[in-house]
Amino acid sequence: MLFNSMEKAFEPTAAEVIIIGGGITGLTLALLCENEGIDWQLIEAADKTGGVMQTLQHEGFVFEAGPNTGVLGKPEIAELFEMLEPDCTLHKARPEAANRWILLNGKWVAIPKGLIGGITTPLFTLYDKLRLLGEPWRAKGTNPMETVAGLVRRRMGESYLKNVVDPFISGVYAGDPEKLVTRFALPKLYQLEQNYGSFIGGALKKARIKVSERDKKVSREVFAAKGGFGNLISSIVDRLPAHRIMCSTKVERIEKSNHQFAVHIHSQNHSLQILHSKQLVSTIGGYALPGLFSFVTHEEIEPISNLCYAKVVQVAMAYKIWNGPKLNAFGGLIPSSEKRNVLGVLFPSSIFGDRAPENGAMLSVFLGGIRRPDIFELNDTDLIALVREEMKTLFNVHQDDEAFFRIFRYKNAIAQYDAATEERLKSIAVLEAKHPGLYLAGNIRDGIGIADRVQQAFQLAQNVRNFSLNTESYA
Repeated sequence: MLFNSMEKAFEPTAAEVIIIGGGITGLTLALLCENEGIDWQLIEAADKTGGVMQTLQHEGFVFEAGPNTGVLGKPEIAELFEMLEPDCTLHKARPEAANRWILLNGKWVAIPKGLIGGITTPLFTLYDKLRLLGEPWRAKGTNPMETVAGLVRRRMGESYLKNVVDPFISGVYAGDPEKLVTRFALPKLYQLEQNYGSFIGGALKKARIKVSERDKKVSREVFAAKGGFGNLISSIVDRLPAHRIMCSTKVERIEKSNHQFAVHIHSQNHSLQILHSKQLVSTIGGYALPGLFSFVTHEEIEPISNLCYAKVVQVAMAYKIWNGPKLNAFGGLIPSSEKRNVLGVLFPSSIFGDRAPENGAMLSVFLGGIRRPDIFELNDTDLIALVREEMKTLFNVHQDDEAFFRIFRYKNAIAQYDAATEERLKSIAVLEAKHPGLYLAGNIRDGIGIADRVQQAFQLAQNVRNFSLNTESYA
């Protein structure tokens, strides 16, 4: 009763669309709505926007609390940077970032780039090298639920899976290729086989296809924002009216009546308020969805909320003087067969060049993931001792070389697009059809990369605009 009586003391407000979640998806959507004159309101539970995309600086080092890089895999991410110029500019990786290292029998080996390297590399067995010659003529798969591991074994061989694809999946998903379904986790790879019948043949045919000027923006280059991804977030926020962003605000529940959504919120000053809208966009993780929508049953939301997430720890390691091997690469990935305690190490100061003082180095060490959730539970003392031991073994650097380190823990770091994905996507489609104006977005669908999230925001903006136009035409 107290809850209800307090609610009545506040006059409800309204917006054309309410956005829940102030990460890159929600902020990009807000920017697009603002640019098109669509009335919006954004609600964020944390005390600031950006989610895990936060950039920090200390003693001349620049480092990320969340993702270190993105890939220019969608035109929308390039277009977002174009909107934000000159305040935020695209920072493409240095040429040496094209190199990738793999740990093999305790030593770093570069992934080969050309034919000669592919023939001489120790990463692949002679049998698999010879077998790869027949890849263009191998029959395409017929199982839409085939795992990444199954697809790679079938088309390329066990050594390709073990020494390249397994560590790649650890680096991108912190996941297990035996569990991730290719159609959802690596859709472009899946479509390459389905559309062209072959990885090699498909890549050659795609290279000959004329692309539009817009598609030329999809260069597949590694990128960040100049100054860090925190600058990307702040540049978006600076273009938005401050009163439309409500931070430190928790969504208690969402009701629906007369084709409108009523969002009950609890702000930092303990006031209770109700926001009304005909359109509602949720960009929050699946784990936060149970109990949020009063008009959705447990059975309807469970296939969405049971999405599995990898637990990941990122340790930013700064070295004023780097005494290890020359870091002329993007980073080093570690196959699970190597039995190490880290998933991989990125070299941000090598990738971008402005992340560390001269002669220093900035590294990001990743641990945990689907296979090693136990590492997430280590206390800071044991965790940093483990990392130091790994750094000594992998790069021959010692504690005395360190400038400082920072530990970042993410319990729900990376969504796993496994066999449950198909049911989840069907459930999302059913709910959105049943409740027009409701959009369930974020990492529960459409990919986990920065470019994926931005592309999703562009599509959401189109959906919001179309809904508003259709509503007006029937008013």
